[in-house]
Amino acid sequence: MDISRRDVIKLFGGLAPVVLAPRAFSKSLFRAQKEQSFEGFLADKNIEGSVKLNFNADWRVFVGDPETAGAPMFDDSGWDHHTLPYAWNENDAFKNDIAKLSTGVAWYRKHFKLPESFRGKKIFLESEGLRQAGFFYLNGKLIGRSENGIMAFGFDLSNDVYFGDKENVLAVRTDNSWDYKEQATGSRYQWNDRNFYANYGGLNKNVYIHVKPEIYQTLPLYSALGTTGVYVYATDIDIQGATAVIHAESEIKNDSPVSKKVYLQATVADPDGKVIARFESAEIILENGATMTLKTSGLAQQLHFWSWGYGYLYDVITEIKSGTEVIDKTVTRTGFRKTAFRNGMIYLNDRVINIHGYAQRTTNEWPSIGLSVPAWLSDYSNGLMVEGNANLVRWMHVTPWKQDVESCDRVGLMQAMPAGDSEGDVHDRRWGQRKEVMRDAIIYNRNNPSIIFYECGNHGIADSRMQEMKDIRDQYDPYGGRAIGSREMLGSRVAEYGGEMLYVDKSATKPLWEMEFSRDEGLRKYWDNYTPPFHKDGDGPLYRGEKAPAYNHNMQSHAMENVVRWYEYWKCRPGTGRRVSSGGVNIVFADSNTHHRGQENYRTSGEVDAMRIKKQNYYANQVMWDGWVDIEKHDLHIIGHWNYKEGITKDMYAVSTSPKVELFLNGKSLGFGHRSNEFLFQFKNVKWQPGSLEAKGYDEAGKQICSDHLNTVGEPAAIKLSLIERPTKFIADGHDLQLVEVEVVDKNGHRCPTALNMIEFNVAGPCEWKGGIAVGPGNYIGAKTLPVEGGVNRVFIRSTSTAGKITVQANSKGLQPDSLSFESDKIEVINGLSKLLPSAGLTGRLNRGATPKSASYKVSRIAVDVLSATAGANQDKVSACYDDHDKTGWSNDGHLNTAWIAFNLEREAMLSSIDMKLNGFRTKVYPISVKIDDIEVFRGKTQRDLGYNTIEFKPTKGKTVKISLVGSTQTEDHIEGEVNGKKLGDGIESAGADKKGSLGIMEIEFYEKAR
Repeated sequence: MDISRRDVIKLFGGLAPVVLAPRAFSKSLFRAQKEQSFEGFLADKNIEGSVKLNFNADWRVFVGDPETAGAPMFDDSGWDHHTLPYAWNENDAFKNDIAKLSTGVAWYRKHFKLPESFRGKKIFLESEGLRQAGFFYLNGKLIGRSENGIMAFGFDLSNDVYFGDKENVLAVRTDNSWDYKEQATGSRYQWNDRNFYANYGGLNKNVYIHVKPEIYQTLPLYSALGTTGVYVYATDIDIQGATAVIHAESEIKNDSPVSKKVYLQATVADPDGKVIARFESAEIILENGATMTLKTSGLAQQLHFWSWGYGYLYDVITEIKSGTEVIDKTVTRTGFRKTAFRNGMIYLNDRVINIHGYAQRTTNEWPSIGLSVPAWLSDYSNGLMVEGNANLVRWMHVTPWKQDVESCDRVGLMQAMPAGDSEGDVHDRRWGQRKEVMRDAIIYNRNNPSIIFYECGNHGIADSRMQEMKDIRDQYDPYGGRAIGSREMLGSRVAEYGGEMLYVDKSATKPLWEMEFSRDEGLRKYWDNYTPPFHKDGDGPLYRGEKAPAYNHNMQSHAMENVVRWYEYWKCRPGTGRRVSSGGVNIVFADSNTHHRGQENYRTSGEVDAMRIKKQNYYANQVMWDGWVDIEKHDLHIIGHWNYKEGITKDMYAVSTSPKVELFLNGKSLGFGHRSNEFLFQFKNVKWQPGSLEAKGYDEAGKQICSDHLNTVGEPAAIKLSLIERPTKFIADGHDLQLVEVEVVDKNGHRCPTALNMIEFNVAGPCEWKGGIAVGPGNYIGAKTLPVEGGVNRVFIRSTSTAGKITVQANSKGLQPDSLSFESDKIEVINGLSKLLPSAGLTGRLNRGATPKSASYKVSRIAVDVLSATAGANQDKVSACYDDHDKTGWSNDGHLNTAWIAFNLEREAMLSSIDMKLNGFRTKVYPISVKIDDIEVFRGKTQRDLGYNTIEFKPTKGKTVKISLVGSTQTEDHIEGEVNGKKLGDGIESAGADKKGSLGIMEIEFYEKAR
């Protein structure tokens, strides 16, 4: 079974857990471990039926392909020793371009023993995944392989493993070649792609050993074992009454020689161990050799429902019992929440939630480490998204590893879980591979409450293909409350959600949210044009032969661009009409070792850098996103710093949710800022002088509701080292990481925002230096001397298998040095096995509190539907511009005299605004006239946008609306800002669309103000 939170405390006296193995092999430590009682180490009265053991300790790794490395007697004594998860090419991470990451064959070997008491039990190996393929040899016998490079898998070792004093050898031949092909079919895997799936090779995820009785609950590892494990879900959810019916279904198997009467008992316990419900199934006879699924359910009361920023999790303990005897026991950590997807909106616990978050690469990688970080660091990274008011992460292209899935459960971050894809529909063996990964991922992750969406592809697929995926969802997770869909799929009759890349879509039925927006890039090193190292905004290499300012932002312009982009979604949020946008996700959250367009060899689109240091665009999003739909907490952030030189005059900007912002310099008002895009405030020609710059936000009545300030900091005087706070102790397991922050500060201890000093590090004690990242040669990966940027940087220290005191010292010419010390705690590993699991000691974060009971938005506009329309041309197409379908539309024939369309509304209304998605919305400007019952209410030019153009006018009563082109359509070929890496996807094809007299409307809506 999985060891629960309470078991950890009982077993280890509150020792903060992480796992657990020597990185540098220690013979003396191994001898000491052998002298202990192996049986006593593993036996415990609190463990009944099953044991789940950590198998990450003491692997030997060799890069290359020795001919007989799978043989048990092969001499691996000279190989490097590592603790899993470990990618053999980890030192390439962020040093090399994704396409140049090291690939090829590497072998992993492990020597281990199992106690005699395990004889006669079922022994299973579970791996959370590897990259790309692995061939597993146990004691010289090939026991299985995994080739898809994504999903968890497992093998039954029961008949091939030795017990007692006889040593086992598990050897794994891994191959992470970019062109690896499936052995049985010769097909490549679509997602093994040099653009987005950073290739960190080998056994780069956690590995476990499960010890089970002969009658047991299966593991959720379908491809390898053909089993589905435990499925827990809730029905009849009453949010207000805090009740639900909890269901537990467990697949059980009888590998014993006899039949047995058994039943399933399920117990639901809260984080403190309090039992809140217990229920059991009817008794059945399980024949020997049979596999059955037992089901039970019961009412649970006083429930805390999992929510955004509220990672409330329960343990559901399922026991296979015969009479009073417990035969097998499994603990499933899960949470309960209610979802719905209707009226173009997403509901969580009966409250509408608008998506604002990030499209993050599934590898979620770090410099010099890759993806293989300890579990606490996954919580740290994913928790930063929630702290920045993101409510969803869309993992890109491939299924995230279990550690990130469980991390999102704990921090309260909704997830969109893909299966496997590059881009586009495929019609060969690759489609079969995609379906298999979706099936396996659903089975493996269906008990994780943070997963809200299943994504079938990073581009549209045929409805018939979507139905195949939906059938898989309905077979294996019919009650999980998860929508299944794909990118695009706007007009699909099968997909339950959709949304484009970069643009804004609306719907009155299934929710549409945008899968990637604000793909611009910018380094944390560059504040603005006036700050050292004086890098002009937008300067950088050409992209596809053209200047690429969108990929070479400084932090100021990048933050401003985030505001501009988000406003396009904000103005279409729930409450603004019958057809709404359900938001979107910004790509990416953390700088990524994947496809890039800027000056670096990695993607710098992140709101935090690769070491998770916040950029200015992080704070911009944090201000704008503090609410489920409407703003629920007002905030303000001044973009930049206040450490300029004498004579500098520049525009200053603030991001705020307040309608008015006033700027003060040393207590003197500089006036109110110019507001644009709802949240951005500009203060022109602010002349620098040392002191304090303060911004105050006011409501419409003039009451101050938020503020922010910047102070001038003194000259660099000293180095300051600190440890990034963590919830668990630093463990001497050869895998754990300590994140150390270094700052350059003035004499008062304040960070110097313009400092770029080189810092030299020295470390002493049982540790391994892994370092950090900065702009410069090799990105300073692995270097012990590297600069701060904006006065700050971070580095990694990795533990070894030896516990002890570690000291880090930092020096820089002209600065007072600093040092700090910390301890690594000893952890017990015997014969390659440990009882502590990687995520032990990590608990749910409840910072945002439970789902509020109030409404998340106010209705600001009332839609008035269209009954019919007439047009100057293509009369048969007119209904396409009010059919609730963003990929269809009406256009005239390109002649000015036919460039009009008149709408007959369902009722007479006091109209005040019109929303239009115009053909060529990103590239074309239309001079138009709008008349309501022959009264002209608007004459002017439309705006280029990301989808929807809003025209506002004085409220006017009427029932007919005519829109006419009154001049030549203008096309803008040069587009500022990142729009698409390929061609513009901003319209529909139509005859005459290239002519000056073209008028095209893809979707139109008419509104009156809500009373």
